[in-house]
Amino acid sequence: MSFYKLYDFLRDLDKNNSKEWMDENRKRYHEVRDWYISWLNEMDAKLAQVDKDYYATPGKKAINRINNNLMFHPEKPTYKDHFGAGLDKAPDTGDFYIHLGLNESFIAGGFYRPSSKILTSIRDAIDYNGEEFKKIINKKSFKDMFGGLMEDDMLKTSPKGFSQDHQHIELLRHKSFAVSHPVTQKEVQQEDFQERVISVYKEMLPFRRYLNKAITV
Repeated sequence: MSFYKLYDFLRDLDKNNSKEWMDENRKRYHEVRDWYISWLNEMDAKLAQVDKDYYATPGKKAINRINNNLMFHPEKPTYKDHFGAGLDKAPDTGDFYIHLGLNESFIAGGFYRPSSKILTSIRDAIDYNGEEFKKIINKKSFKDMFGGLMEDDMLKTSPKGFSQDHQHIELLRHKSFAVSHPVTQKEVQQEDFQERVISVYKEMLPFRRYLNKAITV
């Protein structure tokens, strides 16, 4: 089994996105899923060696459901066009997420569109010591790997309680505090992909630690 077969399965599923097709190909789906879970188990063990505070997350717990939530998004197809998995999944902490999809594959982390309570805590931390956060995200190796913070649905003005001329106003306008590192299907299928994931994890660690600390203070 390999990532090639995982993408191959997703291509076929994309062309036949129905419960009928999935029922006929259930065995194939479980073979792909089980293989990916065992790969995630290996990744879990390797990341635990990299980070003393790593939160052990077995592959079965890490992997996301392939079914779309049609109750809230009835317009979506029955199944997703990707396999998603979150490692280092301690409760109430920022994500470390691996997304392997047909249209895009990436490794991401932080807080994507968090609750207003979490967002307030992060903004308070930036208000208190935004210079430390800027040092992390302006580091050359960080910028090379992630480009910068995701600019997702930013505020046009200042958030409540902060002035327009706040020294960190550009950061405070963010509604998501997340970063993403794109990978191609070809890169995912290379033998050193686990090493790639580890290097992204390491580069992201100070960023995620800052945010996790922000929401516990």
